[in-house]
Amino acid sequence: MVIGSLQVLIEIPGNQSLKGKRRVLKSLMERIRSKYNVSVAEVDNQDVHRLATIGVALVTNDRKMADRVLNQILDFVEDFGEVMLRDYLIEIL
Repeated sequence: MVIGSLQVLIEIPGNQSLKGKRRVLKSLMERIRSKYNVSVAEVDNQDVHRLATIGVALVTNDRKMADRVLNQILDFVEDFGEVMLRDYLIEIL
């Protein structure tokens, strides 16, 4: 069993409220969830208007697949128009 995790720190430029942040995050997380069939949650910076930390987890039997999927998700976040990628951490156990 292989467990892959991705932690992504993103900035939401121009956002002025937690309500606006939740709208953007809900859209991003639902798209990741449905496209890649992984678990996604906001894991840090919940009370900061312009920053969010999203955690993604998947379980598979192939280390290369876990790495490929997590990197595809990272690319997806980078291309998502409403956020800017600030930092990330990929771990595969």
